[in-house]
Amino acid sequence: MRMISFSKLGAQALFPALTASLMALFLSFLTTQARAADREQVEAFLQVTGFDVAIDSIATTATAAPNMLGLEEGDFGSQWTLLARSVFDPEFMRDRATDILEATLEEDLLAHAAAFYASDLGQRLVEVENAAHLADDEEKYTEGARLIAEMQANDDPRIDLFKRMSTAIDPQNVGLQAMTEIQVRFILAASYAGVVSLSVDEQGLRAALAENADEVAEQAEISSLENAAYTYQDFSLDELIAYTEALEHPDMMTVYELMNAVHFEVMSNRFEALALRMGQVQPEQEL
Repeated sequence: MRMISFSKLGAQALFPALTASLMALFLSFLTTQARAADREQVEAFLQVTGFDVAIDSIATTATAAPNMLGLEEGDFGSQWTLLARSVFDPEFMRDRATDILEATLEEDLLAHAAAFYASDLGQRLVEVENAAHLADDEEKYTEGARLIAEMQANDDPRIDLFKRMSTAIDPQNVGLQAMTEIQVRFILAASYAGVVSLSVDEQGLRAALAENADEVAEQAEISSLENAAYTYQDFSLDELIAYTEALEHPDMMTVYELMNAVHFEVMSNRFEALALRMGQVQPEQEL
């Protein structure tokens, strides 16, 4: 399953797991759905679409956590690897995603998306997308950049298809908003947990991040193109057109809207947990 690419970028929870917009989205699915899929259907859906691997790949984002705080992995000593693995446990993340989808994903929407991804083309796409989720970022984006440059030189229509794909899976650009929200709340949670001391309040933190918003958006678009070029390099133009049109189908767009919300909810939840755990092993440092 194609997901948004951003790489190369106490008793009460410290912060909500979802932004208000994502929570509203979940509520809309709960109140308007015709018939929710059962758990076995959802588990099969995760596998056939590759969304299970996309969820597992959230663990790779843990490497960015110390950098968000101006720290390095080594600052947490030998405990870091075990800490990250325990927080970003694949089984826990899949169970959480399955729980949400079981309550929100309509059976007919599941069937629509699963039918495409179960096709010969769909399974080939899932295979390369799964591999891309777990590929080395430096290799992926270096090769992707080379391919994009080659396409630009040849006026290759694939670039426009990649852009259409990105728009289809996130037409409202929720991804950038959600990633910013996760970053803000992770930093705040780390502050509450004693990992860092903030010299600004939440408003100041948001303002600081907003200063780089245009640059981040531009880099996200570039990363998306490079990721797509790398991932789909062995597919024909006709196959990419077929995939783009499948992603632009209203039912598929609705499925992706929910998938993105689930993906970001799981990521937000795990970063909150990571902040709490980091507070147990890291002395306070000013940020």
